Amino acid sequence: MKIKIIVLTTVFVLSQMLTAQDNDTSEKQQQKAQKKAQKDSIRAKKVADGKFIISPIVAPGYTPELGGLVAFGGLMSFKTDPNDQLIQRSSFPVTLAYTTTGAVVANGILSSYWFEDKLRIYGDFWYKDMPDHYWGIGYQNGYEKPKGEETTAYNRQWWWFNPRFLYQFKKNYFVGLNVDYNYTKGTDPSMGVEEDPNFIKFKDKPLNSGLGVMLRYDSRDIPVDSREGMLIDLVSTFYSTGLGGDNNYQIYALDYRQFETVNRDGMTLAWQLKARVAAGEVPYGEMSQLGTPFDLRGYQWGRFRDESMFFFLAEYRHMFLDKTGEVGKHGAVVWAGSGTIFDFDTLEDNNNQWLPNFGVGYRLELQPRMHMRLDYGIGRETSGIYFNFNQAF
Repeated sequence: MKIKIIVLTTVFVLSQMLTAQDNDTSEKQQQKAQKKAQKDSIRAKKVADGKFIISPIVAPGYTPELGGLVAFGGLMSFKTDPNDQLIQRSSFPVTLAYTTTGAVVANGILSSYWFEDKLRIYGDFWYKDMPDHYWGIGYQNGYEKPKGEETTAYNRQWWWFNPRFLYQFKKNYFVGLNVDYNYTKGTDPSMGVEEDPNFIKFKDKPLNSGLGVMLRYDSRDIPVDSREGMLIDLVSTFYSTGLGGDNNYQIYALDYRQFETVNRDGMTLAWQLKARVAAGEVPYGEMSQLGTPFDLRGYQWGRFRDESMFFFLAEYRHMFLDKTGEVGKHGAVVWAGSGTIFDFDTLEDNNNQWLPNFGVGYRLELQPRMHMRLDYGIGRETSGIYFNFNQAF
């Protein structure tokens, strides 16, 4: 009888402890949910009021040209006029990375909207000081020349200042000015780099200065996270010693992007075709290149370069639903594409020089329709992991 009483008492005490523990856990979950809801409500009010918001983040990465890296960044967004109902929020993500190769990389990408969307100001601002590799000009050099301390190694300092001003003269139609200042200085060249004809010609002419004209059709819903609409860009930029640079050449670019929502909001099919043609006395740093974080992700940036390039990409973007059935903050992408570099004199020999590319990525919405992205891209005998803000295109 005593044993039964002891057992029953023990069971009762344990049940009370477990119930109390469950209640504590439930209360903690409720408190956590309440804090999250309060935080989301505060942020939603800031967005509605057009106030400045910054979302800091630290993330690891790996790219073929930089090796392992740690990136420190922040996604800043704001409204240039909180009372203007015709403009969307502007964004300015900034990233600073330090890599295992000793490279320092900094960049900022501005997308801003002004005066009832009559004026849009974009900007790319980059700085790199890094041990790098230069294979020379053309597909054959990029694919066949062995990478090494005696063949391709050098140190590269590069900066790029590229503001763009677009005026909307008719709904979705823009005309604008492209301003481009860039600088590429190669030092400590290996024997293979030092003997390259283009490097020899332009190694003491590092500065390029250009002005160009832009024509754009843009019906995208949100340019930094498009789910509907189309972009067509035509840009002609002329670089000249008369503008303060060291070289004379021209760049012509065509960029076409299309976005379609499939099945429901947050499920998007996107595709892009882009061509870039360089003419004149083009320095090695300004040749058309593939393998950036915004096109064929996975290739070493700068390995494949020539006067002209073309690539196409198709990407499926899927934002998962949250518990309420609304589009949530987490998403995934998958893409596939291909591209090539060439000059028009050897275009007939370009049949077997296409670079395949595919990959997968993760998206985290830091602010409404503004994301942190982590991509894993795979190319021919190469791969890379990329950390950045907003979509690749």
